[in-house]
Amino acid sequence: MTSPELDRSAILRESAAAGRHLARICFKTGPPTLTGVELEWTVHDAADPARPVDPTRLRAALGRHSPATLDATSPAEPLRHGGMVTLEPGGQLEISTPPRPSVTALIQATEADIAQVTDLLAAAGLILGRSGIDPHRRPRPVLETPRYRAMRGAFDRHGPAGRTMMYSTAGLQVCLDAGEPEQVAARWAAAHAVGPPLLAVFASASRHAGRRTGWASARMAAWLAIDPARTRPVWMPGDVDEDPTASWIRYVLAAPLLCLRRQGPDWAPPPNVTFADWLDGALPRPPTTDDLDYHVSTLFPPVRPRGYLELRYLDAQPDRDWRLPLAVLTALFTDPGTVRAAYAIAAPVAHRWSAAARHGLADPALAAAAAALLDLALTTLPRLDLPAGIHDEIQRGVRRRLAAANRQPRSRERKVTP
Repeated sequence: MTSPELDRSAILRESAAAGRHLARICFKTGPPTLTGVELEWTVHDAADPARPVDPTRLRAALGRHSPATLDATSPAEPLRHGGMVTLEPGGQLEISTPPRPSVTALIQATEADIAQVTDLLAAAGLILGRSGIDPHRRPRPVLETPRYRAMRGAFDRHGPAGRTMMYSTAGLQVCLDAGEPEQVAARWAAAHAVGPPLLAVFASASRHAGRRTGWASARMAAWLAIDPARTRPVWMPGDVDEDPTASWIRYVLAAPLLCLRRQGPDWAPPPNVTFADWLDGALPRPPTTDDLDYHVSTLFPPVRPRGYLELRYLDAQPDRDWRLPLAVLTALFTDPGTVRAAYAIAAPVAHRWSAAARHGLADPALAAAAAALLDLALTTLPRLDLPAGIHDEIQRGVRRRLAAANRQPRSRERKVTP
């Protein structure tokens, strides 16, 4: 799922040229064969999970696998099965495993890399968290870089949610191929539409900083409260006939700059300058294709096209449960028929991001859609050709989530907000 080599230094002087560059890199078409996963966790002291973990301790634990943001002299070696370790600004650890042509190979490689990181952390008295937001500690920075300082400054203009997101949240990202040219629009729409019900059924972030938040996913609540120009969905119901590439180009160019890379520690851009403004001459020098690519890396919609589709809306899961949403999404996107069926199930609730984050499965419409999607995934799961042990364990886990979605909690009777 990597893009071919492009001229990263070409100067851009008009939106049409920027659009052509984005069109070349945002949706790579072809048979959908690869699946990837990126996993984040908060990191805690094993004896006292509320104790802060400082960079020195993380550096000592990760050693040669430390990312450059933690140790500028580190070789940043991949893990044994190819996964790369990165750290988010609050010290959250992320493993990005190379995409694989089979879900079995992806699961086995990722599990091995997780085991390696777990052992490295355990030797330093550290453990991985089990939820989508830190249940013990208030937001605090662990890593400081020019990018992170600029992000914090931009997000602070919208309130405290940006710091919560940066320092306390942990997500699970599933990466799926965009598909053949005639499949892209349907896969793009379905990837968005199934988001709210799957967010609801896999929500794991109700406690933060020692208290209940009132949200099923306080992680997604934080994302929703940040600058909507860079976090709102690119696709919404009603966009069925909209060209995904055109939608993405408009989104990218209309988003304000989050960082302006320059010498020194201050990367803060002038407020409210969009990339389109930059193309129109708002800054002293014209942007380059490299600047555009970097700008794209500062946009965080629930589904982001990176040549493939990066589904960013799921909370981190406890222990081995990360395999459940991976298997469910892969099963739902097995072929055009299952994609159409998944979209038909989810379309009526495709706009209910806030309700999914706040109420989770207590929202009756979302619970019904989630149950139907899990049913559909269970019927398609055998086509993933998982080994019997992995298949059975994932099937049991999905059935547990299905039972939760089918339950009728008392909160079903109350009025819920959209």
